[in-house]
Amino acid sequence: MKFVIKKEDLYNGIKIVERATSVRALQPVLLNILIETIDNSTIKLVATDLDLTVMAEVNAQVEEEGKITLPSKTLNEIVSKLGDKLITFEMPNDSTSVNITCQNSKFDIIGISANEFPPEVSNFTANEEDAFEIEIKPLTKAVRQAGFAAASYESSNLLSGIVCDIQGQTLEIASTDGNRLARVRENIKNPENKSQQLIIPSKTLNEFIKMSSFLEDESVKIYTEKTKIVIKSEKTITISRLLEGQFPKYNQLIPAESPKTAIVNVSQLISALERVSIMVNEKTSIVKLDFSQNTLKLTADTPDSGKSEEELAINYDGEDLSIAFNYKFVLEALKNIDCEEVNIGLNTPLSATVLRPNSEEDFVCLIMPVQIR
Repeated sequence: MKFVIKKEDLYNGIKIVERATSVRALQPVLLNILIETIDNSTIKLVATDLDLTVMAEVNAQVEEEGKITLPSKTLNEIVSKLGDKLITFEMPNDSTSVNITCQNSKFDIIGISANEFPPEVSNFTANEEDAFEIEIKPLTKAVRQAGFAAASYESSNLLSGIVCDIQGQTLEIASTDGNRLARVRENIKNPENKSQQLIIPSKTLNEFIKMSSFLEDESVKIYTEKTKIVIKSEKTITISRLLEGQFPKYNQLIPAESPKTAIVNVSQLISALERVSIMVNEKTSIVKLDFSQNTLKLTADTPDSGKSEEELAINYDGEDLSIAFNYKFVLEALKNIDCEEVNIGLNTPLSATVLRPNSEEDFVCLIMPVQIR
């Protein structure tokens, strides 16, 4: 194998696929990236942890065909530190050692034979009739806004998934971990009015968001194949398993309106929460919010450390209400609200609180309070 490649092209390709390598691999080859020549002007990079597989095609000047797997971490470090010149990869036949040269720099990396790389992960045949084409911008925006409430990633936990529901010209993304719920709706182009609901592992969509910054495409195609989902751009393919089961009927949990409503400046509330939370009890992360006539008081205290409080001027004329939250849940919701003011819907100290943008945007977040002792 021998090819010459631009540093920027190779580095971007590595950044696209590297996150799919396994963190704790039982098979050492899963820590590696497969590098394979495709034709005289293209190489393919592939990484997988067996749940998620990412492939990227990269332009290169191929002189001799071949394939090898190289350690992801080492390869990334080498390429990132090389100068912005052409890089040459050369591997003698029947060897697993690759020689990398760039100007006066030279590295020899010992890899693992490509024959040990799982063969099934890079085999994909698409049925174009079943494909959805979706614009990247509304997809990534919706996942950023509503994907944060998913439970911590576990392969068997349905709540670690993100619901992706396409109906007509609307894309609905939702997630919940049982303590909070986020849902957003975005308008999309769907000329054939195809509809489908998928539960996609949060890890898959979060990694797609990160790699999307390296894509020049305006849209991607989405294919489903029994228990798999494939997201395909011109130069990349992401393959992931789907989560199977009955996701909670989250829309039934969202109240149409709340008995009490406060309108608060988002950036001011974020800053106040970040200051008050300095004194929060690290075991509970609880911040108390006291709503009274046009005033919101935030309080945190830790018996061993002390207390903090701050008052904000808000728009509120309901009955006085004291309610407490894990402040991290509130902060995360506020940082995903794309407007200047948030509409906070309140009921009782133990009822779910509803956060919505005080704008036309169709975003909603429910947060369950904690009981004040």
